[in-house]
Amino acid sequence: MAKRARYSAEFKAKVALDAIRGELTLAELAKKHGVHPNVVGQWKRLAIENMATAFGGGVAETARDRDAEFEKLHAKIGQLVVERDFLQKAFGR
Repeated sequence: MAKRARYSAEFKAKVALDAIRGELTLAELAKKHGVHPNVVGQWKRLAIENMATAFGGGVAETARDRDAEFEKLHAKIGQLVVERDFLQKAFGR
């Protein structure tokens, strides 16, 4: 049974950039780089979809949104722990 190939982000970006340039077909690129043509198409699509985040600062906004969500979830966890402890004491009597 063959192992699944893992490719670095740099390799994926290089192949996707070649695909976006359009100088070769996806099949030709796949043969040149030794990957399946569907994989080249997926990497090209992902590169195009995520290109806006490279210029729009979307990574920083995403990190801030994630941090805010973590704080909100931690506050909710704290509230639930207090409620659980209160109910445990109330039912324990």
